[in-house]
Amino acid sequence: MPHLELDDGFRCYYETHGPAIGAPGAATPVLFAHGAGGNGMSWWQQVPAFADRYPVITFDHRAFGRSPDIEDGPGRIAFGADVRALLDHLGASRVHFVAHSMGGRTAFALFARDPERIASFTYSGTNGGVVDDRYRALRDRLTEAGEFAGSLLSRALKQGYAAEEPVKAHLYRQIRGLNPRRPADFLAQNPPRPRNGVGGTAASRLAGSGLPILWVVGEHDRVVHPDLIAISHDLTPGSRYHAIPDAGHSAYFERPAAWNAPVRAFLDAIEDGAWTPERRD
Repeated sequence: MPHLELDDGFRCYYETHGPAIGAPGAATPVLFAHGAGGNGMSWWQQVPAFADRYPVITFDHRAFGRSPDIEDGPGRIAFGADVRALLDHLGASRVHFVAHSMGGRTAFALFARDPERIASFTYSGTNGGVVDDRYRALRDRLTEAGEFAGSLLSRALKQGYAAEEPVKAHLYRQIRGLNPRRPADFLAQNPPRPRNGVGGTAASRLAGSGLPILWVVGEHDRVVHPDLIAISHDLTPGSRYHAIPDAGHSAYFERPAAWNAPVRAFLDAIEDGAWTPERRD
């Protein structure tokens, strides 16, 4: 199995599919970064839908899937550095970064370290750190109303999805079950993020980058409500927004055809020189 061995002893599992990276005429590679409920296997319905044209890179974040962290390792703090090392190893000078949920942290961490590496962002079920006081106030109201009640696992799929798709719901749990055990606060901010801190910085930096950005969210997302993602979209002029009907937080898994179509169209437009920023009059 392919692993990248880093200097600290960490071994990052990854896979590549489709055309060879850097081959003559090859499109810009697509890097898929999974969320906290999954690992690189989560993208099984995306790889075949993109690898006909794009070199596709999937990987397991440090402490997920087949990439267990080293003892007393840095954990999530190293996500950005790990991905940068992986792209160096693969010879990928630029990538379309497709980030789901937790993967949004990795996307901005790479952007902060090496912005020239990014050809575009697709943010799926994540705000990517793009928030403001409107976002925070709405999030607080939704929290008080019980929109985010329950465990993350109970909210990862649309309510009722297990009854509609019992086989796929079982597979989702099995993929998640491959992840090593982690501390309950593994993804917590340490120290806590100031209310006027990194979120505003992410918004201003991304808005000023001129990068193509697509926001994708499930219509029934109970982890990051679509009305919140609409604010992140508003904070990044020129970006696009697409809500996936009849889908929850893991829209890429629940409704793959409906998720793949707008993401593929977005990337194809960029590669074909046909992408234009969204006009807002």
